[in-house]
Amino acid sequence: MSENRLKYETSPYLLQHQDNPVHWWAWGPEALAEAKRTGKPILLSVGYAACHWCHVMAHESFEDPNTAQVMNDLFVNIKVDREERPDIDAIYMGALHRLGEQGGWPLTMFLDSEAKPFWGGTYFPRESRYGRPSFVTVLLRIAEAYQNQPENVAKNTEALVASLKEEASTKDRVAAGPDIRDLVARISRAVDREHGGLNGAPKFPQWNIFWLLWRGAMRFGDEDAKRAVVTTLRNICQGGIYDHLAGGFARYSVDEYWLVPHFEKMLYDNALLIDLLTEVWRETQEPLFKTRIAETIAWLKSEMIAEAGGFAASLDADSEGEEGKFYVWSAEEIADVLGAEDAAFFARIYGVTPQGNFEGHTILNRLDQQALLPDEEEARLGEMRAKLLQRRASRIRPGWDDKILADWNGLAIAAVSRAAIVFDEPEWLALAERAFGAVTTKLAAGGDRLFHSYRGGLAKAPATASDYANMIWAALRLYEVTLSDRYLSQAQRWAEVLNTHYWDGESGGYFTAADDTSDVVVRLKSASDDATPSANAIQLSNLIALAAMTGDLTYDDRAAELTRVFSGAVARAPTGHCGLIAAGLDLGRLVQVAVIDGSKSDLRKTLIDMSAPGAVTFFSETGSFAEGSPLAGKMSIDGESTAYVCVGPVCGMPVRQPQDLRKEVLIARS
Repeated sequence: MSENRLKYETSPYLLQHQDNPVHWWAWGPEALAEAKRTGKPILLSVGYAACHWCHVMAHESFEDPNTAQVMNDLFVNIKVDREERPDIDAIYMGALHRLGEQGGWPLTMFLDSEAKPFWGGTYFPRESRYGRPSFVTVLLRIAEAYQNQPENVAKNTEALVASLKEEASTKDRVAAGPDIRDLVARISRAVDREHGGLNGAPKFPQWNIFWLLWRGAMRFGDEDAKRAVVTTLRNICQGGIYDHLAGGFARYSVDEYWLVPHFEKMLYDNALLIDLLTEVWRETQEPLFKTRIAETIAWLKSEMIAEAGGFAASLDADSEGEEGKFYVWSAEEIADVLGAEDAAFFARIYGVTPQGNFEGHTILNRLDQQALLPDEEEARLGEMRAKLLQRRASRIRPGWDDKILADWNGLAIAAVSRAAIVFDEPEWLALAERAFGAVTTKLAAGGDRLFHSYRGGLAKAPATASDYANMIWAALRLYEVTLSDRYLSQAQRWAEVLNTHYWDGESGGYFTAADDTSDVVVRLKSASDDATPSANAIQLSNLIALAAMTGDLTYDDRAAELTRVFSGAVARAPTGHCGLIAAGLDLGRLVQVAVIDGSKSDLRKTLIDMSAPGAVTFFSETGSFAEGSPLAGKMSIDGESTAYVCVGPVCGMPVRQPQDLRKEVLIARS
C-alpha cells in the first residue's frame, strides 16, 4: 500500500515532509527495490532543514495534491537529507554539474531503477516562471522520455556514471606543484579590497581560500594577503551576516557588502570562522575578533547543544514562512524596547533607519563603524542588545535541526578546543570534550567505526571519510591542549579505519564512501574545496601531524602519496584545491612548539600572541610527550619556563627568553 514513509525517520528535514501527499520513501534498499519492482523511474529530492528554497518548493509542489498525484503515479519518490547522506548528495550533485547545470538545493534528480542519474535540476516552480518550466511539465516530459526513449536514458546514465568514476581515478600526476607564493598573490588580487571576500556577490566565508591566504601571509611575509584576510574578517564580523544580538554567523551574504545574509546558521561555517578568527587574532590582537569568537562560542553553548553535549547541525533561515523574519527589526520596535534616547544611539551604530535596509526592515550591522567603541560605550550597547534579545525571544523561532553529525562536530571541536587554549578558557575546553564524548558514544558503530548522524536515540547513515578526518583533527587538537594519550590513540585508530576502508588501493587517495557502503552507485574521490574542507585535505594535515607527534614515518609516507595522488587535479585547478595546498605546506617540516612550565609564563604569552598557522603547540607542566616525538624527553631547564621549537624531526636548543622564542618561531613558520 502506498504511503508517505518519512514519518518513520529521525531527520528533521525528512520529518518536515512527513505530511506531504507525496508517497515519499527515505533512501535505502527498500526504496530502490520498489523502483525495480515497479519499473518506474526515481524522483530524487535532496535538501536540508535550513534551506529556504527547499521550503519554497515543498510548499508550492510537495504539499499540492495535484502535483503529488502526478509524482505518485509516475515515479518512486525518494527524499534525502543531504546532511544525513552527504555521500548520496555528492554523487547526484556531481551528476548535475556534468549536465552543465549550476548546483544548489533543493536538488531534483531523475534516476533509473538502478539509481543511476540521467537528468536533473534544482528548484522547479509549480507554475512556469523565472525562465523555468513548471514542475508538472518536467515530470510529464521525464516520464515520457523514460518510457519511450530508453536508449537515450541508458546512454545518459552510462555517460554520467562513467564521468563520475573517471574523476575518482586520479591517475594523472605531475612532478611539480603550483608556485604557491604566486598563487597566494593571484588570489589576493581577486579579493574585494574594501569589503573583503572574493569580488562580486553573493559572498561566502570560503575558509579554504582565506586559510591559504593567511598561511601565505605568514609564510612569505605577504602583506597584501594579510590585509585581504583581515579586511574580510572585519566585514564579516560587523556585517549583517553576523547575528549581533545572540552571536553566530549566517551561511552567506547575498550582496557584496556582507549586509543581507541568507539567514540560516550552519554549524560548520561557525566552526571554521572561529578557527580562522582565532589564528588571525593571535597575530593582530584585534579586539573585534576576540569579541566575536567569545560571542559565537557562547551562542554554540546556548543554542546549539544537542543530546549528550553534541553540537546541533543548524538553525533555519525561515520562521512563520518568511526568510529572516526572526532576525530583522523596525525602527519603531527598537524605540519601543530601548526608549527614544538609547534607540537613537543604537540606531546610529547599527544602521537602523525608518525605511530599513531589507524589505522595509533593518538587518542590524556595524559596517559603517567597524572599530569597536570605547569600553564604556560598548558596555552600554551590550545592555541594549540584551534588551532586544529578550524581546526577540518572544518571537516564533526558526526551526532547529538538532541531529549530531560527526564531521561537523569534528570541525567545531577542533575550533573550540584551539580557542580554549589561546584564550585560556577552561569552560570552552569542557564544551569541546563533552561534544567529543557525544560523538564517540552516540555515533559508535562497533570497534572504531562511526555512524555519520545521530538523532532521537538512533545513529544511522554510514560514516564518510570526512567524519573520520574531521574527528581525527578534533582528537589531535584535544591532544595538543590536554596531552592526554587517549586522544592521540583515538586519532591513530581512526586513521587506520580510513586506511582500511576508504583508501583507494589502485590509484591512491581516500574515497568519500567506505568499501562496505553498499547503496552508492559510484565511490567518489576528490580533494577539491567545498563549503567544508575535503576529507583528503584534512587528512593530509592529520597525517603530517601524526608523523610529527609519534615519529611514525608511515604517516609521512601516506601524506606524501596523498599529495602525489591529487597533483594533476591541483595543477589543473589550483584555486579549487586551496585546502589541500595549505595542508601540504607542512609536509616534511611541520612546526611543533612546546612551552614547559608550571605557570602561565611570559613564554606562553609570547607563543599565544603570534600566529604560526599549521603549527602544533603544547603547554605542559612537566613535558610528557609521546615516545617517538622529537619533543620526547624534553624538560624545563633548572625548573624555569623553557620552550622548544621543532621543525620536522629536529628540535632546536632550549629557549628561555620571550624574544628568543619569538625569533625561533618566526624563522620556523617562514
